[in-house]
Order: sequence, then C-alpha cells, then structure tokens
Amino acid sequence: MAEEGVHVLAGQAEIGAELGALIAAKAKEAISSRGVFTIAVSGGSTTKIFCQDMVKRADVGWEKWRVFMADERLVPLDQEDCNYKGYKDALVGSVPLAAEHIYPINPSLSVEAAAEDYTQKLKQVFSEDTPVFDVVLLGMGPDGHTASLFPGHKLLQEKTLLVAPISDSPKPPPNRVTLTFKVLNNARCAVFVCTGEGKAANVKNVLEGNEENLLPAALVQPLDGELHWYLDSTAASQLSSQ
Repeated sequence: MAEEGVHVLAGQAEIGAELGALIAAKAKEAISSRGVFTIAVSGGSTTKIFCQDMVKRADVGWEKWRVFMADERLVPLDQEDCNYKGYKDALVGSVPLAAEHIYPINPSLSVEAAAEDYTQKLKQVFSEDTPVFDVVLLGMGPDGHTASLFPGHKLLQEKTLLVAPISDSPKPPPNRVTLTFKVLNNARCAVFVCTGEGKAANVKNVLEGNEENLLPAALVQPLDGELHWYLDSTAASQLSSQ
C-alpha cells in the first residue's frame, strides 16, 4: 500500500500502475469490510491513466463497484466530452462492471434539476447523510480547479449541497454538476493525478504555498482520510523537494 503523500513517477504509464495498485488495494479493503466499493472519478487525462491500468486487473471485485462522476458536463451521454462516456466505453465489456453501476447525470434536465437528481442517485447507494466515498479520484486544471470547483467561484463556499449545479463555468460548457467539498472532504481517500509542465506552477502552489486565497485543489483535505498526489516528473518539476 502506498503511503499517504506525494508520489512522483516518470510518466503516465508509471502513474497508472502505482495508482492502479492503490485503487485495487482500496477496493479489496472496502469490499471485505463493507461489501461494496464506492469511487467518484474525474475526466480529462485521468480517465485514460486510470482505465488503461485498471482494465488489466481482474481481482478487484468489479461486481461490487459503484462508480460516480466527481463532476460532469451537462451534455448528451454519447458526446465525446462526457466523462461518463469515457468510463463506460473503457470499462463496460472489458471488466465485469455492470453498466448500471456507473451512474450518469440526466442531461435532459435543467442543470439545477440534474444536480438534485444526482443527489438522489447518491442516496440510493449511501446510507449516510453525507456520502463517504472509499476513493475520490481527482485532477487539477492549469488554473487550480478540481472537479467543477473553480477559483473565486461561489461554490467554493457551498456548505449544504452534496451535488451542486454550475451554470457559469469559466471553462466550457458553462452548465455542469459537481460534487461539493462537503462530499470530497468526507472521503476515506482522495487521490489527485496531475501531469504535464503546464500544471507545475500550481502543483507547487497547492503543495508548498501558504497563500490566504487557496486554489480549489488545495481545499481538498479529507477530514478523516488519506490524501495522495500522483505526479509525473514535469508536473513536479517546481517542487522544492525535486
């Protein structure tokens, strides 16, 4: 089991292998303890890095997995920039994960109704008032955003909602739904995957900065769980420890 902290690897393949080992261990532990493994996943390059390794792993109890989106664009489910599509296409049929155990948003609803509908989907799986995910798998944008929680946005202060609508995303498309920090910080394990030189300055900012106005990624601090950062050498290039 990887120790909590910052893990710097040569590239995406190496990150995928280490991340896969961590996720596999967490899945086995959760299924053994609670009979189910719950994970919230992110899009972008994280999808490819995660799926390319995980499809090789047969012994992780796929039938017991429940997969939610950490955030999602309000786009049709067959559209290429739909996070759900990326995971469904990569996993269903390649591993014994049932399609109905990957939970999409309903893009036919308004963004507010889609967020409420996704909240109800969470409540079908979680008995707690605030879901306790076994793992939340996150990325960080060049601006320091994570999920669809953007710098300076009012959602950074959201304390009540589990799933929030956003209709003014600074990154298109404007309409999205996102898990809030209330859920992200209630996870047993939060994992960031971050690659590329374009992320290096904000990786340093998040991991070594002491600024008052923290970037969204820096606000992911599990209350009673682990926090891991998996970085390639370029994303880690400005860290003082490198």
